[in-house]
Amino acid sequence: MNNQHIISVFDEEDKLLSAIHKVQEKGIKITEIYTPYPINEAIEAMGKKSRFTLAAFLFGFAGAVGVLAFLMYTAVFDWPINYGGKPTNAFPSFIVVTIVLTILTITLASLFTFSVRAKVYPGKSFVLPDNRSMDDKFIIVFNREENKDNPLDLIGLLREEGATEIYQKELQPLI
Repeated sequence: MNNQHIISVFDEEDKLLSAIHKVQEKGIKITEIYTPYPINEAIEAMGKKSRFTLAAFLFGFAGAVGVLAFLMYTAVFDWPINYGGKPTNAFPSFIVVTIVLTILTITLASLFTFSVRAKVYPGKSFVLPDNRSMDDKFIIVFNREENKDNPLDLIGLLREEGATEIYQKELQPLI
């Protein structure tokens, strides 16, 4: 299996974003972008949209309804205790517990959802094309097979957009 990739290295975020837009105008497919910090414009340019906020809202809604239903069932229906003349249905006392358990539900369900969606699990190998992407460099990776028509045009375009380094590398998972 040929796993050759063209890797371009940029020093500045602006040059990276400019290169992404120029490459996409030419119809060249970007395999992946690695940056030292999240860049929303790069994520949007890759066409990756997240429904994570909707999922977190639904987890929170389900968690709040579940916690309130459990508290109502246990305090009002299953084991009603009249202490100090207080009413059986003391809804205001449920609010703090509901908020805390809703946050816990959102956190755990979001962590699980992200792990499943990103296929992250203990012992999984990862691919890091250039270690400098964890420090201060911005990396764009192109699959050589997908861009085999004219790689010299791609390399020339990347140089015009400010790539400091362009090289080919076979990407292997790290353990």
